[in-house]
Amino acid sequence: MDKQQDRLHQLEEALAHLTRLTDELSEVIARQDRDLIRLTARIDRLTHAEAERQADAAGSVALADQRPPHY
Repeated sequence: MDKQQDRLHQLEEALAHLTRLTDELSEVIARQDRDLIRLTARIDRLTHAEAERQADAAGSVALADQRPPHY
């Protein structure tokens, strides 16, 4: 019986560790999701601002309309 209690204790410890680890990883994923949303919005604003800047420049072709150099 003592061996069963030791095994049960080990399993409870492992479960507690995995539960804590899952919670920590969930927090990391939530933070990364917020960062991705924030950075995507920033890239969109910068892209829009650059497109407007290029459109205001006389005689230039908008960056979005140019072919990449590898074509």
